[in-house]
Amino acid sequence: MSRIAYFGPQGTFTEQAARTFGEATLVPVETVPLVLAAVRAGEVDAGCVPVENSVEGAVTATMDSLAEDSPLVAVAEALLPVRFSILVREGVKHEDIKTVASHPHALAQVRDWVATNLPNAVPVATTSTASAAVHVHDGEFDAAVSAPVAVLHYPLVELATDVADVDNAVTRFLLLRRPGKPPEPTGTDRTSLFVVIAHDEPGSLAGTLSELALRGINLSRIESRPMRGRFGEYRFYLDFDGHVSEPRIADALAALHRNSREVRFLGSYPKADRTLSAAPPRSTASDYTAALDWVAKVQEGL
Repeated sequence: MSRIAYFGPQGTFTEQAARTFGEATLVPVETVPLVLAAVRAGEVDAGCVPVENSVEGAVTATMDSLAEDSPLVAVAEALLPVRFSILVREGVKHEDIKTVASHPHALAQVRDWVATNLPNAVPVATTSTASAAVHVHDGEFDAAVSAPVAVLHYPLVELATDVADVDNAVTRFLLLRRPGKPPEPTGTDRTSLFVVIAHDEPGSLAGTLSELALRGINLSRIESRPMRGRFGEYRFYLDFDGHVSEPRIADALAALHRNSREVRFLGSYPKADRTLSAAPPRSTASDYTAALDWVAKVQEGL
């Protein structure tokens, strides 16, 4: 059975996401960088980490860790609705709660609920939603904002469930492996990469994006992160529709590799929502094949 490391401890949303990738032995790991380090070292077969949240945005620890050390590639993704449980020790009531603990992203997503329902509680940041549950169990804090699965692992009770300030909040997770042949194309695929542009050339970012637009590639996400030790320089993380096996995607990657300071391929994998990523007219595989055949005939003088 395969082993999947995930951002733990037990009882996190990342554990819930990891369970969607099929039967496997799940291994909780303390931080996102350590999850990816375990994959790189071959200690596990894959790692599951959060990459973005619809309320709080990018998970910077994941983005930065993907840029460091040897490459990893995504082979699948999961989308989880973000609904929290408020966990307390047996007998604790609303009026008893003076501290409420969780990961900063989670606290931000229940800020209004806490202000209304626990007006005397002081928010306290922890390394994960599950570690907050551990601290509550140990008596260090009064309440934890946790993933619903946490109540299966810790002897706590639910003071409230289905808690969220934003009803349709979603977190996206990636399943990452060491580099290998990408999953077969499905027609509902996403490709991810990061690009370091030539910062001293005007219009470099516009040129990078135009390589996608000219080939009819739909860009679904762009994020920038500063490069460590190089003030004013950034990596740009791109997600776009399509699979590296498609001629238009391969052609775009080749152009980006040729014109950028650095490109790292982060994977082609099925989208969790299964929305189509079909090429528009004049950008299909048959269009590229016909064009290359025509060029070949011109070169041969036919």
